[in-house]
Amino acid sequence: MNYIVVTIFPEMFAPFWEHGIIGRAIASGKITAGAVNPREFTNDRHRTTDDRPFGGGAGMVMKSGPLAGAVRSARRRFPEALTLLLTPQGRPFDQETALQLAGQNALILVCGRYEGVDERVGDALIDMEVSVGDYVLTGGELPAMILMDAVTRLIPGILGGEASAEKDSFSDGLLEHAQYTRPRVFEGRGAPEVLFSGNHKAIDDWRREDALIRTLLKRKDLLEKRGLRPEERKILKKWVRDIERLLDAQSLPGADPSSGA
Repeated sequence: MNYIVVTIFPEMFAPFWEHGIIGRAIASGKITAGAVNPREFTNDRHRTTDDRPFGGGAGMVMKSGPLAGAVRSARRRFPEALTLLLTPQGRPFDQETALQLAGQNALILVCGRYEGVDERVGDALIDMEVSVGDYVLTGGELPAMILMDAVTRLIPGILGGEASAEKDSFSDGLLEHAQYTRPRVFEGRGAPEVLFSGNHKAIDDWRREDALIRTLLKRKDLLEKRGLRPEERKILKKWVRDIERLLDAQSLPGADPSSGA
């Protein structure tokens, strides 16, 4: 994978590219990363990259000339690259999108600033608009880092084990199960005993059920969109039976009236 970021603040990316998984991927040659500054394509002494919007209004707009020059310079380096504009108006960025982008050879990430970019640049040079959430930031640099981080870890050979990415939250449409490590007891709270059983099937079953209940409680919308597999329907039906037994027990004579039964 080859990344080129189009930004007027290329210095923001140096620390990001030097550390963690991204830094190791660059050092090993599995990815490359660089930046192109639209200021290098200006023709005034102030290196101006923004101007007032036609028709009036608050804020400034990124000028078409410098931005187009930077994008075209990046495309000359990687003609096959997909060009993305980071914008709140774009396609929501999710795990499925990250997986699709991980299959590309090169990505050009255009970081907008101010009130946005000249629409003519978008029409002529942008292949896809991407949004990392329904909120407004001061620029596209942080979204570009989020995108690169999410995409890079899906590239084969980047993570320590190939199964790591496959078991992440969202990769199977569920949130990830709870994780535990040493010490076995922390501040009086122990880790689930099944994890020490050595029974891999029992551990897998526990993790599947834990992932399902976490998703149901925290992100029910994911289940509604994804649908349920046969083994997951079986787990949910068991919960229904357990809840019904609990309600029946609370309805018996002599039950605590404060229970609301």
